[in-house]
Amino acid sequence: MRIAVAGGTGTVGRHVVEIAKERGHDVVSLSRSEGVDLVNGRGLDQALQGTETVIDVSGIQTTSTKKAVDFFTNATQNLLAAEKKAGVRHHVALSIVGIDKATSGLYAGKLVQEDEVRHGGIPWSLLRSTQFHEFVPMVVKAASAGPLVLVPKMFTQPVGAREVAAALVAAAEAGPKGRLPDLGGPRGEQLVDLVRAYLKKTGKRKRIVQVHVPGPMGQAMRKGKLIPKAGAAVGRQTFLEWLETQTQQNR
Repeated sequence: MRIAVAGGTGTVGRHVVEIAKERGHDVVSLSRSEGVDLVNGRGLDQALQGTETVIDVSGIQTTSTKKAVDFFTNATQNLLAAEKKAGVRHHVALSIVGIDKATSGLYAGKLVQEDEVRHGGIPWSLLRSTQFHEFVPMVVKAASAGPLVLVPKMFTQPVGAREVAAALVAAAEAGPKGRLPDLGGPRGEQLVDLVRAYLKKTGKRKRIVQVHVPGPMGQAMRKGKLIPKAGAAVGRQTFLEWLETQTQQNR
């Protein structure tokens, strides 16, 4: 099967590309570095020729609701329009667990994306996952101020990006199924504990300051509303196991 991966160079996308190729699929990656721009549609029509399935793991790093909504509106509409021209038969999208409980920032954009997919005219499958293990170093990088790192008070259930990628490839192979069971990691964790473990393992010297994020988003983070409900799919790799693999790879 020919599979196009939107965001194929990103945290999850690179794993999707690798796993799909390992399973014998013909894979094309869609990213700006590869000549395809989802926001303005440049290169999409040519890249999707002969494609049967699209897996969309594209994204934007922002806390701005407007930027997130604009990105996912334009990117998803352009992608679906190009898919119709190319005769694509299945659109697989990755979203985030709990986005209906915190409708601002990136989550607002993902809600718009989900709505576009449901009404886009292409048979679809939608997988919501929790934050990836890779989210922790991203927090440390983005929230550091000198010797301090500001960590939101958050109860999370992180999952391996590669496990999410494997689930997306399996969904592509299974055909359109609509909303799939949510996917989370094997353990509930406090984000501050994960940051502490990451700093210790990587030898980074920073003082952790835990902060309360205001509004509905902060409340959802603190009260565990961004983790899967009972009956969801569960990944196998814990954060500490993932951290150990990263440390070994960087030696």
